[in-house]
Amino acid sequence: MWAGAAVVVAVGWTAVTAANAGPGAPTVPVIEPVVLEELAHDPEAFTQGLEIDGSVLYEGTGLAGASQLRELDPATGEVRRQVPVPNDYFGEGITVAGDRIWQLTYQDGVAVEWDTATLAPTREVPLDGEGWGLCHDGERLIRSDGTSRLRFQNTDDFAETGGVEVTRDGQALGGLNELECVGGQVWANVWPGDDIVRIDPGTGVVDLVVNASGLRTRGIPPSAQVLNGIAHVQGSEFLLTGKYWPKTFRVQLGR
Repeated sequence: MWAGAAVVVAVGWTAVTAANAGPGAPTVPVIEPVVLEELAHDPEAFTQGLEIDGSVLYEGTGLAGASQLRELDPATGEVRRQVPVPNDYFGEGITVAGDRIWQLTYQDGVAVEWDTATLAPTREVPLDGEGWGLCHDGERLIRSDGTSRLRFQNTDDFAETGGVEVTRDGQALGGLNELECVGGQVWANVWPGDDIVRIDPGTGVVDLVVNASGLRTRGIPPSAQVLNGIAHVQGSEFLLTGKYWPKTFRVQLGR
């Protein structure tokens, strides 16, 4: 049961554009999220990664010397446990892989592995390039580095095994940030705006765009930074939040 401070009842999904008429118009459908519920979120959290695993919502936060790995109550947003990222690293995206959590660092050149039971770091492995977003598709890790490329990494040792260039309407799409792997597809925040894209990792093609800018009108102060945080709940339901946002939104994306 999901319970929050306020509930908005809505059914279906809202299409913004499915390509407005005219030659050369975008061909990728653009929708808006349908808000189902609003939950509390720590307004001091510089959110870099968000993921639900069973009855736990994990959040990775950033900034050098202030980064944390957190365990939250997914129904309320309450922080249950929080631990500092070692060595004052600038924490980035996170993902759960079995009984471990992998967390990227921004420009520190390492990825940190954590034990889910104890929230203790177990090892660090070298990381090539910058770390932005991370997700696990059940077989491999998929990582973003702020460019238009998704990198594929081995779950056990983080070795890079391949990658794909991401395109929207035939054009390279950079700024890929926080990631969420769902049903063989990858959802990505696009920095520095409020769009989320759905990507086919086999081709790199974006097949759906979510314009989430409307969430800012629902009590998000101007001082808050970018939308950044996607956690799959079930079906077409997701949790969305951002850096220094005081709310997390449970939304429906797509049909």
